[in-house]
Amino acid sequence: MRLHRAWLVAGVTFLTLIAAAAFRSTTSVLFLPLEWEFGWTRAQTSGALSLNLLIYGLSAPMAAILMVKFGTKRVALWALTSISAGTAMTMWMGQLWQLYLLWGVLVGVGTGCLALVFAASVANRWFTKHRGLITGIFSAAYATGQLIFLPWISAVVEHAGWRWGVAVVALFAVALIPIFAFVFKDKPADVGLQPFGGETVASNVAAPSTFKASFAALGAAARTKAFWILAGTFFVCGWTTNGLIGAHFIPATHDHGMPTTLAAGLLAVVGIFDFIGTIASGWLTDRFDSAWLLVFYYGLRGLALFTVPFVLGPTVAPPMLFFVVFYGLDWIATVPPTVELCRRHFGLEVSPLIYGWVFASHMIGAAIAAWFAGIIRDTQGDYFIAWITAAVLCLAAAVASSALRGQRAKVSA
Repeated sequence: MRLHRAWLVAGVTFLTLIAAAAFRSTTSVLFLPLEWEFGWTRAQTSGALSLNLLIYGLSAPMAAILMVKFGTKRVALWALTSISAGTAMTMWMGQLWQLYLLWGVLVGVGTGCLALVFAASVANRWFTKHRGLITGIFSAAYATGQLIFLPWISAVVEHAGWRWGVAVVALFAVALIPIFAFVFKDKPADVGLQPFGGETVASNVAAPSTFKASFAALGAAARTKAFWILAGTFFVCGWTTNGLIGAHFIPATHDHGMPTTLAAGLLAVVGIFDFIGTIASGWLTDRFDSAWLLVFYYGLRGLALFTVPFVLGPTVAPPMLFFVVFYGLDWIATVPPTVELCRRHFGLEVSPLIYGWVFASHMIGAAIAAWFAGIIRDTQGDYFIAWITAAVLCLAAAVASSALRGQRAKVSA
C-alpha cells in the first residue's frame, strides 16, 4: 500500500514545529546564565521573553493571512530563516535592548508564523480523516522539542556556555530549511491528490485573503459568546504553560536549591507525558464533546497548580514527580479540543484564522504571566502568588468552558 503524501507533509510539518518549539522550550535554561553574565534582573529577562510571546501570538493571525496570500510554504521558509538568524545573533549581543530585539521581535515573528495556526491549516487541507489526532500530534511538537532540546541544551550551557546552547537551536532550524523546501506542498491539489480520507466537503465560505477580510472575520466572530469563551480560556492556557511553567519553572526550582540540569530534566519528563497526553487528547477530541474535555483539562490543571508551592525542593521527591507527570499529561491537551471548537463554531475555511486570534489571546496570556511572575519573584522573593493566581484562573476557565457544550455559533460578517 502506497504511503499517502499527506503523511510526508505531516512529518515535515512536525519537524518544523519542533524548530519553533526548540527556542521556546529552552529559554528558561538561559535566564540564569544571562543574568549572571550581564547583571540583568529576573524582571528584565522576563520582559524580553514576554515581548517574544506577545509578538509570537499577535503574528499568528497575520501569518494566516500571509499563508493564504503568498502560500504556506513561502511563509514557513521565511519563518525558519528568521528563527535561525535571530537566535544565532544573540551570541554576539551585549546590551539588553539587543535581547529584546532578537528574542522579542525577530524570533517572535518567526515562531509566530510557525504557531499552531500553521499546524491547523495543514491538518485542515491535508486530512479529512483523523483530523483531531493529527492536530494532537502537531500540538505535541512542543513537547518533543522540550524533550529533545532541554536536557541537551542544559548540558551544553553547563559545560560550554550559553552561546553554544543557542547555536544548537540555530543550526537545527538552518538544517531543516532544505528538507522542508523539498518535501512540503501547500495543498493536495498541488500534487494531484485529494486529502487523506477523501475529498473535503465544499464550503460556501472562503478563507479571508486580506488583512481587511481578516479583521472583518474577527469582528463577526467577536459578536459571539463562543469566541470570547475560547479566547478567554486559551488566555489562561497560555498563562499557565508558556508564560509560567515554561518560563519560570527552572528558575523557581533553582530558588529551592535544585540544580539547573535536574530541573531541565524534569521539564523534559513533562515533555514526554505532554506528548502522550496531547496525542491522546486528539484521539478523545474525535470521539467526545470538546467542551467537556476542556472542563476536565482546566479543572485538573488548576488543582495541580495549587500544589506547586508545596512540592518544590532541592530533590525530586514523589510529590514533585507526581506533579511533573500529571501536569505533563495536561500541558497542551487543550489544543485539539480548542481547534475543534473553532471548526464547530466558525466553519472549516475560516476556523484557522479565528483560531489564530484565539491563539493570539493564548500568547498574550503567556506574555503577561512571564512578566507578572518575574515581578512577583523580584518583589516578594518567591513565586507563591504566581502559582496560586494561575490555579484560580484555571478553575475559572473550567467553569467558562462548560458554557460551550453542544452549542454552535451563528456567525455573520
